[in-house]
Amino acid sequence: MSQQNYSNHRKYYTPHHFIFYPICLGLFVLCIYFANQYPDRKLEWYMLAAIVLLVAWLSFMMRQHYAIFPQNRIIRLEMRLRYFQLYGKKFEPVEAKLSFRQIAALRFSSDEELPALLERTIEENLSPRSIKKLITEWRPDHMRV
Repeated sequence: MSQQNYSNHRKYYTPHHFIFYPICLGLFVLCIYFANQYPDRKLEWYMLAAIVLLVAWLSFMMRQHYAIFPQNRIIRLEMRLRYFQLYGKKFEPVEAKLSFRQIAALRFSSDEELPALLERTIEENLSPRSIKKLITEWRPDHMRV
C-alpha cells in the first residue's frame, strides 16, 4: 500500500461513487432527454427525473450520516487518548478551542509534529486544509469512510 499523504488521503467507495451515482446521472439525463422528445409526457419525465435525483441525494446523505457520526466520535476519542499519552493531561480544554475539522486534520500528524502544529493551529486558527499541508510526516488512516 502506498504511503498516505495530503494528495492521496481521500477515499472513494467504488460501488457508490463509480457505479450507483453514474447510473443515477445517466437516468436523470435520459429523463430530461425523453421529456424533450415526448412533449405530451413532459410532466411524467420531469417527475421521474426528480425522483431519480431525490434517490441519489438521499442515498448520499444516509450513507454519510450513518457512517460519519460514530466515526467522528471515535476520532475525538483517539485524539483525547493521544494527547493524554503525549502530555499526560486531558485534551478537553484544548479541544474546546478547536473545531472538529481541525481535530480531524491534526490527527494525521506524527507524534513529533503534533505539539507544535497544535499550538500553531490554536494561535493562528489554521484551516483543516492548511493543517494537512503543513504535515511532513503523515500518519495514515486507511479506514476512514
